[in-house]
Order: sequence, then structure tokens, then C-alpha cells
Amino acid sequence: MLETFGQRFQRLRKEKGLTQEDIARKVGITAQSVSKLENDISAPDILILGKLAQILGVTTDYLLGNSDEYKPAKLEKHERVDISSKVLKIIINSSDGDKVKLNLPLAVVKPLLNSGGINIGGSDALKNIDFDQIFKLVEQGVVGTLLEINSADGDNVLITVDV
Repeated sequence: MLETFGQRFQRLRKEKGLTQEDIARKVGITAQSVSKLENDISAPDILILGKLAQILGVTTDYLLGNSDEYKPAKLEKHERVDISSKVLKIIINSSDGDKVKLNLPLAVVKPLLNSGGINIGGSDALKNIDFDQIFKLVEQGVVGTLLEINSADGDNVLITVDV
């Protein structure tokens, strides 16, 4: 039997160890709305579909059941590595024409996260990115392109970790 959207969404949420409340808070909807999605009572709004896929670490095609490929194609998994030698690269091209390129040693990223996160003055581009999740992926040996966002406002964000 084919998995419905709700079944797939619920399975992925639980695999990530997230509650309905966690998803609701990250996406800006109610926990009741998340429940309705999981029970196939409603379908996801097109405006939140990309956010849901990002949070769950899958493509929108996979989330919708249009693809059997579970992981984003650009991720590679390696053995657990010493992260102190790795560099987190963040590239932001804003719709206003601003360009920001950060190369942060991962040894610096952890203290930044513990002290309130990463904030680039005036930029909302990184506001909804869960850097704790990114850091956990890197600790598990995931490298390459971890996140690529092209917002409706025209902002582009690319986050990578080099091998």
C-alpha cells in the first residue's frame, strides 16, 4: 500500500525526533494544523511546503510522494570526523544586492550557537535556519551542500561544509 502524505509526513517528523509542536513553531502554524496534515484531513499550503521539506531534510518531491529518493542528492555521508578542522561556509545573496560570504571554523560555530545563534546584522535570511540541526548533521559526518534556499523575496542562502 502506498504511503499517504500524512503518513509520510508523520514518519519523517518522528524520525527527526520532532513533536507536532516543534513543527508548528518552526513553520508558523498551529499544532492542530500539523495534526490535520498527518491525518490527511488537509493538505499543506504551498507556502509552507518548502519549509516542511527543509525541516525534515528531504526534497518536496519526496515529501509529496512524487519521488522515492529519500535524501537530498547533494549530501554525502562520511565516517564521524574531527569537526575542528571543518569549515561552515554561508553565502547570502540578498534581493537588495547585498552579498555576504562567511567561512566559520566549526570549532567557533558551537560557541556561537550556545550564545544565542548566528545573526548577520539586518538580515532575516538566516532567521529560520536551525543551526543546531546543521551542526548535528556535520557531527554525524554529513558534508557538502547542507542547505540551499531561494526565498520568495529573492534572497539566496547556501550553506556548505567542505570535506
